[in-house]
Amino acid sequence: MNFSNLQKIFMWLIRPFGLSKTTIKRDRINRGFFTRKPMLWLVVITSLLLSGCVKYDVGVNFNHSNSGELVQHIKLGERLTSFSGDYVYAWLDSIENRARKLEGKARRISQEEIIVTIPFSNGQELQTKFNEFFSSHNTQKVEVNANKTNSELPKIESNLLLFQNNFLLVVRNRLIYDLDLRSLALIASKGNVLADTGAILDLEFSLKTPWGAKNIQLTENAAEPQKQGNQLVWRLQPGELNHIEVVFWLPSPLGIGALLIILFVWGGLYLRYNFMPDPRIQYAPQPAATVELTQEG
Repeated sequence: MNFSNLQKIFMWLIRPFGLSKTTIKRDRINRGFFTRKPMLWLVVITSLLLSGCVKYDVGVNFNHSNSGELVQHIKLGERLTSFSGDYVYAWLDSIENRARKLEGKARRISQEEIIVTIPFSNGQELQTKFNEFFSSHNTQKVEVNANKTNSELPKIESNLLLFQNNFLLVVRNRLIYDLDLRSLALIASKGNVLADTGAILDLEFSLKTPWGAKNIQLTENAAEPQKQGNQLVWRLQPGELNHIEVVFWLPSPLGIGALLIILFVWGGLYLRYNFMPDPRIQYAPQPAATVELTQEG
């Protein structure tokens, strides 16, 4: 086994999710340690594979058709941070910066845990922000070993589509999410398997709506989501093409508001013409009563 390639394990895991090339170059001074102490890294890798390292949850929460938020929750194992702290901390910092660019905010629970929240006001904005935040544009060739040979980092394709149909009071939504994780099936070099990423990554995608959602299972082997109240949770599988398709309905504040205005106007007109006199009708004045006086003579 070529122990100089062990560093690829975490480079491959964190690079497709946003770690920049400049950050990797900044930390090249640590490479020598990988080649000088291969047996130590073998022990560390073994312990990591037995315990799991990264919990990576992505959720889309809808309040109604014009309000919601994209939530990302990342929790890293202590063994991972002690193994390659410089890389993972730089990765978390880059996530915070990208969230702020999309008008979101990041809450750092600890050095190893972060929660990112990005609001959206309609389906088109959700689609744009989601695909921009999880863009895989950082898939260039980067030198990752002491011999300065180029290694192609895995290419991960992520794409979310949302189709909406307005039915006045409600909006029908059809969400399609494709995440290609086939490049993370096995991390290998020249046919030698270095790690099974399924033992390191714990990936989940969730969808929460006010009235729940219906999962569309196109194939028999498709992953079945877990239902938690009005939330569906899918466990994403490294090494596979993950396809999620779901249909759900949302209340339309615009349609409901228009209906309330119509009812209010109709109620006012009804009260006006049934319980109040019409000011357009002119009533003639009644003549004053006359009293005839008779004289008794």
